[in-house]
Amino acid sequence: MATDTSTLPRTEPVSPVPAAAPSLAERARADGVRFLLALFVDLTGKPCAKLVPVEAADELQHEGVGFAGYAVGAIGQQPCDPDLIAIPDLDSYTPLPWVREGLALVHCDPHVEGRAWHFAPRVILKKLLAEAKARQLELFAGAEVEYFLVNRNEDGVLVPADGKDVEARPCYDARGLTRMYDHLTGISAAMNALGWGNYANDHEDANGQFEQNFAYSDALTTADRVITARYLISMLAEQRGMTATFMPKPFADRTGSGMHLHLSLWRDGESQFPDAEDPRGLGLSPLAYRFLGGILEHAPGMQAVLAPTVNSYKRTGATSTRSGATWSPRRATYGGNDRTHFVRIPDHHRIELRGGDGSANPYLALAAALAAGLDGIARDVDPGAPGTGPDAIVRPELPPTLLHAVEALSADPVVIGGLDAAGPGVAEYFAALKREEFFDWHGTVGSWEHDRYLTAF
Repeated sequence: MATDTSTLPRTEPVSPVPAAAPSLAERARADGVRFLLALFVDLTGKPCAKLVPVEAADELQHEGVGFAGYAVGAIGQQPCDPDLIAIPDLDSYTPLPWVREGLALVHCDPHVEGRAWHFAPRVILKKLLAEAKARQLELFAGAEVEYFLVNRNEDGVLVPADGKDVEARPCYDARGLTRMYDHLTGISAAMNALGWGNYANDHEDANGQFEQNFAYSDALTTADRVITARYLISMLAEQRGMTATFMPKPFADRTGSGMHLHLSLWRDGESQFPDAEDPRGLGLSPLAYRFLGGILEHAPGMQAVLAPTVNSYKRTGATSTRSGATWSPRRATYGGNDRTHFVRIPDHHRIELRGGDGSANPYLALAAALAAGLDGIARDVDPGAPGTGPDAIVRPELPPTLLHAVEALSADPVVIGGLDAAGPGVAEYFAALKREEFFDWHGTVGSWEHDRYLTAF
C-alpha cells in the first residue's frame, strides 16, 4: 500500500555545512610547492618579499612575516619604527613553477602593531574600494602591460634583445613575434594556467617592445596580477638571457611603454556603464560620464601617480618617434575609439585611461583614478562633449615634468585624499620622494636613468 504523504510532518531541507577553505599550507602542498614568496610592494612599486618554506606556511598565514620597514624602501618608516608584518591574502595565492619548480607567491598586506599600514599601496587601494562599496559600486579593471626585452652590447649600450628587430615600424611584425616565440608563449601558457585569460600577445610599436593581455577582473585582483606579471615576465626573460624592463622611455627615439587601464563600475553583478540612449553617441550612462568627468578634472593631479618617474616625462614630452607616433596624450581630453586622447572610449562597456606608464604602481594608479571618478560622481561633473571640437571643454596640457606633476598633486585635495585614504601623511611623503627624485636627475636619457629605472618596477 502506498503511503499518503499529505499527512506526514514537513521538515526543511538540511543545508550542508560549507567546507572550510583550504589553508595556505594545504594549498601549497597540494601543488607541490616547497617555498612561498610573501610579497608586497612599496610606494614606488618595488616588489619586496621573504622566501618562506612550506613548513612555516601556517605561521605565515596566522602570524605573518616581519620586515624592517625602513629597509624596504618607500613605505613611510624610519629605522627606529616597529616591524612591518606582512599578512597574506589567501585569495591571491599563485603557484609559479615556471619561475622555479616548487615556488608560489602570495600577496600580503603590511601591518604595524596589529593595524594595516596606511603607507602600503595595496592597503590604500582596498580602502578606496571599500568606500566605493559603501556607495554600492565595484570597480573592475583591465591593464595593458607593455615592456621591452633588452640587452647591453659590448660597449654597455642598451639595445633590443632581438638583434634583427630593426624595422622603422615594427608594430605587429609577425617575424619579430616568432623570434621571441619561446618567451611570449611561456608567459602566455603561465597566464592561462593561472586562469588569467591571456587572449593576445603582440609586438608593440617600438623595436624590442611587447604587450601581453589578460582578462579584466575586480580592481584588486587586476593590480595583484600586474605585479605578478611583471615579476613573471622579468624572471622568464632572465632565464633566456634577456632583461625585461617596464621603464617608460628606455630609448629616446622610440615609443615608450604605457600601462593603460580599462575601467568600469558595477553594481549587483551588472555594469553601470552601458546606456543605449546616450545622446553623445558613445553608449555610456550618466554615471559613466560623471566618473569620466572626475578623472578628466583631476588628470593633472593624478599624473604624479600615473607617471611617477623623471623618465616618464621623456615619454609624454616626446613629439616624434621612429614609428611616427608617441601614443602618449599631452592633454586631458576624451573621445571615442581614438588613441590620441587621455581617455579613450573603446566601446560602451568601459573607459580606457591612457595616462599611465610602465613605472606606475598599479595599486596607487587605480586608487587615484577611483578617488577622482568618485568625486566626479559626487559632484555631478560634466566632462563636456567628446573630442576636441568647439563644444568640448578646453583643458590645459598635462604636467610637462615630474616636478610640475608633483606640484599639481599637492594642489589637488581629491588625489591627496585618495593617497591618504587609509591614513594621513602618505601624499605628502610621496610628493617629497618625487621632488627628491626630480632634483637627483642628471640629464637626458642615459646611463643614470637606465641604471635607476631599468629593473626598478
